[in-house]
Amino acid sequence: MIPWLETSTPFPDVSSALTVDAPGLLAAGADLSPQRLLAAYQRGIFPWFSEGQPILWWSTDPRMVLDTSSFHVSDSLRKTLRKVERSRQEGGRWQLRFDSAFEAVMRACAAPRKDGPGTWISKDIIAGYTGLHEMGYAHSAELWVDGVLAGGAYGVCIGRMFYGESMFARVSDGSKIALAYLVAFLRAHGVQLIDCQQETSHLASLGASPISRARFLEHVRRAIAAPAIVDWTPISPLPLLSPARAAQGGSAAAKVSLE
Repeated sequence: MIPWLETSTPFPDVSSALTVDAPGLLAAGADLSPQRLLAAYQRGIFPWFSEGQPILWWSTDPRMVLDTSSFHVSDSLRKTLRKVERSRQEGGRWQLRFDSAFEAVMRACAAPRKDGPGTWISKDIIAGYTGLHEMGYAHSAELWVDGVLAGGAYGVCIGRMFYGESMFARVSDGSKIALAYLVAFLRAHGVQLIDCQQETSHLASLGASPISRARFLEHVRRAIAAPAIVDWTPISPLPLLSPARAAQGGSAAAKVSLE
């Protein structure tokens, strides 16, 4: 039985999360205020629930993470990134921005997909994370084509720890392009791990791999204590395009180092 949280109830210790039936499920209830969300992320907890369910809070074990030095850039994506970077430098059709349309990115992530309905991102989720954005904790990476939002990703950053939430694409590889610029930026600012929460084949194809919850929480404790990133401006030129960086891409089974 998991505990029910009121708005003033603190989170239980993550060690009490379920290990069977719904592995990682920790608690239900409370609210999605920015303050509650911050308290969750600082403890390695995240919300995830479907329409009609109460708010459910999770702390999975193992935890899927992407080491920013292990981000896998395929040959086809690298070719596309070169085109995008050339456009950026020349003021062309393809442009990258951070934090210029945070709520629009969230709404695009919540929209119905070609292969199914919309995601679990509800209006309450949007309100909570938009509040975090206004406080300087939530950020978006955005691909724009001809002045139209064409792809993006968003997440939460506390200190030097980034928690990835969702991505979307309206053009081919739109979400991967935005993610590539985000990864390059985070790596340049000393962010080693991106929290991916749960294991999927798509995340594994990008270089993510699982680590134990204990190792994840140890890293979180150190990373959130580091100074916050102040200037959220995409890196130029994109370092992932250089052969040396590309060689570090790794594979889906890349070992994650927490040293």
